[in-house]
Amino acid sequence: MAEDQFDAVIVGGGSAGTVAGYLLAKEGLQVVVVERGNYAGSKNVTGGRIYSHSLEKIMPDFAREAPVERKITREKISLMTEESNVTLDYYSDMLGIQGSDSYSVLRGVFDKWLQEKAEEAGAMFITGIRIDDLIFREGKVCGVMAGEDELEAHVTILADGVNSLLAQKLGFRSELRPEHVAVGAKEVIELPVPVIEDRFSCRDNEGTSWLFAGTPSAGRVGGGFLYTNKESISIGVVSTLSELVKGHKSVPQMLEDFKRHPVIEPLLKGGKLIEYSGHLVPEGGLKMMPKMIGNGVLVVGDAAGFCINLGYAVRGMDLAVASAECAAKAVLAAKEAENYSESFLQCYQTFLSSSFVMKDMIHYQKFPHFLEETPRIFDAYPRMAADMLAELFMMNGQPAQPLMKNMMRHVKKVGLTTIAKDAWKGVRAL
Repeated sequence: MAEDQFDAVIVGGGSAGTVAGYLLAKEGLQVVVVERGNYAGSKNVTGGRIYSHSLEKIMPDFAREAPVERKITREKISLMTEESNVTLDYYSDMLGIQGSDSYSVLRGVFDKWLQEKAEEAGAMFITGIRIDDLIFREGKVCGVMAGEDELEAHVTILADGVNSLLAQKLGFRSELRPEHVAVGAKEVIELPVPVIEDRFSCRDNEGTSWLFAGTPSAGRVGGGFLYTNKESISIGVVSTLSELVKGHKSVPQMLEDFKRHPVIEPLLKGGKLIEYSGHLVPEGGLKMMPKMIGNGVLVVGDAAGFCINLGYAVRGMDLAVASAECAAKAVLAAKEAENYSESFLQCYQTFLSSSFVMKDMIHYQKFPHFLEETPRIFDAYPRMAADMLAELFMMNGQPAQPLMKNMMRHVKKVGLTTIAKDAWKGVRAL
């Protein structure tokens, strides 16, 4: 290997890029991670949650050391209208079992810790640098260009996020389609620990994940989210780009209205805004995945479209970490064989296919389309649920009517057949 040539150069210091750097450096490879921000995590955004299983496999017991916020032991899902909220609330110690647990995180803190672990393993980080182009010779990617500087490597790993311009330059993907990505806005609001634990019924370091459908995204495909951190709340909204052009509300306005909802406003009372961020989110599932393998190049994490939104759970970081592990295995195999060709690097696809990553992406491939073609989930069903419960709990002095008759009156507004069809399609998509 030439003195100035690395075994691998990784573009992007998010969870995928940093974990790939950690794994390769740990095996003695010369690795450099190039991050546009001032440190890993400085520009990274997530709703605020990591499912631990994939990182637990790589760094056993990582949560004892890592700067995680709270272990999620309460799951809440709400159907929200302008004036009401219908919520499923589930608490269980089972949610905190090691290997099946999840944590709220702040990426600026958590990813910086991952960078430190990778550096301890021997990876080099270059921060504050934007990669402008790839070095391409004789049909092979040979590294990256940052202005006039070049970093040559046997393998280049693209971990530069959902809007990967480098993958686009390679022809691995076309322009992002509006229905395949969502726009999210998020705020982190500081609150005292006792206030958070009182308002969200948390104890010790336990926390809550709360997802919303309905008015947070103005009744269109998308939703709201809220996660409890140690000393703050992460709250935000997400809306599919294709839906935004149809509506009259911007994402920032959706977030402001969400925060003013009569259920949410008291939970944030007295809080101090300490962070605001926006982000593109991959939503297309299997249909938006680009080509991921070329001569001397691999694509991982959000850049590969590895994200699953199930409405009741949103997964991204666990898929990013696992894809990084698969990529690291492929690079190690390529180094041993001294073969970095596209055909040899197909072992990356083999590793992905044998892991939960591709199995889950394939399993849930129909769900994004189900959400897109079933807008009633975001308008008619929250209204129906709210009206039915109002009928159940309100007493106005009028003679009582049979419960079934009252309930069916609201069901008929949507249509019993329509509800049955939507339920059947939803179950099949899962």
